[in-house]
Amino acid sequence: MILDIINKKANNYELTKEELETIFMGYLNDEVKDYQMSAFLMAVCINDMSDSEVFALTDIFIRSGDILDLNFIDGVKVDKHSTGGVGDKTTLIIAPLVASLGVPVIKMSGRGLGYTGGTIDKLESILGFRTALSLEEIKKQASDIGIVVTSQTKDLAPLDKKVYALRDVTATTNSIPLIASSIMSKKIAGGADKIVIDIKVGDGALVNTEEDAKRLESLLIKIGSYYQKEVRTVISNMDRPLGNSVGNRLEVLEAIDVLKGNGKGELLDLSLTLASKMVSMGKGISEEEALNLVKENLNNGKALNKFLEFVKYQGGEIEKLEIDSKVYNIKANKSGILKNIDALGVAKLSLSLGAGRTNKDDDIDYNAGVVIRKEIGDEINEGDILASLYTNIEDPKFNLEKVFEIS
Repeated sequence: MILDIINKKANNYELTKEELETIFMGYLNDEVKDYQMSAFLMAVCINDMSDSEVFALTDIFIRSGDILDLNFIDGVKVDKHSTGGVGDKTTLIIAPLVASLGVPVIKMSGRGLGYTGGTIDKLESILGFRTALSLEEIKKQASDIGIVVTSQTKDLAPLDKKVYALRDVTATTNSIPLIASSIMSKKIAGGADKIVIDIKVGDGALVNTEEDAKRLESLLIKIGSYYQKEVRTVISNMDRPLGNSVGNRLEVLEAIDVLKGNGKGELLDLSLTLASKMVSMGKGISEEEALNLVKENLNNGKALNKFLEFVKYQGGEIEKLEIDSKVYNIKANKSGILKNIDALGVAKLSLSLGAGRTNKDDDIDYNAGVVIRKEIGDEINEGDILASLYTNIEDPKFNLEKVFEIS
């Protein structure tokens, strides 16, 4: 039966909900093996899925576990999701910023997927920070401080969690239907009333073309409508890294710097845009009004204070946040103008330093990563430091020309 379903999708036939249930629930229950699910996921990547298959799969993911009821919390609960990008630490900035304005944020986040980092990995780089919260803990924290960021519990969308880990190591991360079902099942099971989704598009994203981004956007909105959830989207560029730091602990430090009022460029702009959409939806006001409120709380320190309160509540020792690794500098081999910083190249470099996973059970070096020292458009002199590499690997290898374009 399982082989028949794999063959059917491999030959580009539409599957019924019952067939999808058979293979996916079989995988959750260990009746379908990793190699069988890998073959099926690759067939999906090659042959795509119809909208009806995507709706069915999302429902299967949702109903594989519990659905969190957040009605005990007053106000509109707004969630945010990013499809993954290089250096994307916006959740660390946005969640406390939005919560500081009285809009509850209860967010389930993931670990690193492919070359992109995961919010849970970043938070776990803070000594003592707990990401595996029970439903009762989530409810209590949400009531007490209005902000929770947790990994998927074993009871919420457990099927997605298991499939997500397999996709990470089988080159099946960039399927639009799988991305859509994964995102929306977590958001709906997590109990959010309204959802903002940042769709990354470019060389450093799971979605590489504008066409695919538009299709994903359409699917996400359709799924949201089916479950009576308002979905707003932003399509943002991921041809270059977001911010200057790539790597778990390094990104936490950069997020704190933004919350201190030192943000600039695309990272700040995107954070303000996403936070404004969330506050607009949560308070029922225009995005322009929301933007003014967001800027005010970023500048007056309330967002930073909410971040510190949130980290402490989940056991994190922010005062012990420091980088403990060797530092190697990448220096320019010629003079000119810095034309481009390749996001995928930086992601691969960060992965090679120990900041990500090549196998689903790999450990991460939380100190590892890359800090970019120059901006696109800067005038570069031969010998200038372009980036600093943080790693415990001796004499790390890198290809300067694959990351930095100088002409």
